[in-house]
Amino acid sequence: MAATFDLDRPLIVGALYSQTGPTAFVERTQYNATLLAIEEVNAAGGVAGREVVPVTYDAHSDPARFSQLAERMIDEDGASLLVGCYMTNTRQAVVPVVERRGALLAYAAPYEGFEYSPNVIYGGAVPSQHIVMLARHLMGAGGKSFYLVGTRYTFPIECNRVMMTLVAERNGQTLAERYVPLDAQRRELDQIVQDIRAKRPDVVFCTVVGEAATVFYELCAEAGVAAHTTIASLTITEAELGLMPPGLAEGHLTAATYFQSVSSAANWRFVRSYQARFGLQERLNAMAETAYSLTHMVLAAAGRARSVEASLLREDLAATPFQAPQGEIRLDAENGHMHLWPRIARVQANDFRIVEESAAPVKPDPYLINHAPPEWDIRPPAPARAVGV
Repeated sequence: MAATFDLDRPLIVGALYSQTGPTAFVERTQYNATLLAIEEVNAAGGVAGREVVPVTYDAHSDPARFSQLAERMIDEDGASLLVGCYMTNTRQAVVPVVERRGALLAYAAPYEGFEYSPNVIYGGAVPSQHIVMLARHLMGAGGKSFYLVGTRYTFPIECNRVMMTLVAERNGQTLAERYVPLDAQRRELDQIVQDIRAKRPDVVFCTVVGEAATVFYELCAEAGVAAHTTIASLTITEAELGLMPPGLAEGHLTAATYFQSVSSAANWRFVRSYQARFGLQERLNAMAETAYSLTHMVLAAAGRARSVEASLLREDLAATPFQAPQGEIRLDAENGHMHLWPRIARVQANDFRIVEESAAPVKPDPYLINHAPPEWDIRPPAPARAVGV
């Protein structure tokens, strides 16, 4: 069972991330952002006067280990709040743990939707907040034939299913749907790239995650795929760009709710604080922003509610908006997901330039009841502003 809210003891928060493994380069940014939020909360007086103490271990990008560590954090370390997870299969491994123990997982990444748990706050985008805008943008720019490639697990498979539906509804064509393992080797990726080169699709929709994504982009560049194809992704962020040689992903698109180039006072503060804490060379991404905002939100709710009970935290979060780096967000009381800000950005000079964004936060539709892309209120992106310490 979850611990009670004891004002005389520190509040233990489990930071559930990987420090090694194929997705560690992304999860380290999530962990850093979680730690930064906790430090800011403590500097402001803690949670109802309680110091927040993070506990973390290396989950090795392994779902079974995520589950084991969640049990350890709750049973041995006394954590009732867990923040973290990146890949869907790691979240799915942790959900039964928090449900059995009455704890709460604040899930700090976008995902494929079609899930609900009263013990989970889903902090990242669902298809109605990323794929829908991306499909409309791509097909509006003349994309009719699509080639789908991703890592073989739930998120890419489900996202590709949604993309195929959206493409078909606008009379487009899916030429192929291919998958590779998380630790995909260069040879199997190259086979797919050569098939892409032969089929010459208008769009490659890429949901390859981890270190293999860099190899895939390198092979596409070597094969000259970009000469006739737009590569668009949900999973290529500033973290992935940091692993790539300059110019490798130039011109390619990503849909997300946050990019480091978002022009807002809240984001400038976030970037300055993060870089001051972890290094001026560090770059932010949507996963880190989600972890940062979600940690702040859940801890603030615990302070106001004087409780770590999941139902009370959800009730408070639904009633209390938060000024996140991406814009004002809040929890949807009906489904436990966030109202977020969809955006599309193009890689330019090894950074992201926002080319389209919603003018207001979009209500989450985790079950994608409306398959047709809605006519959102879209605004031109605000002028970029350099951020430094």
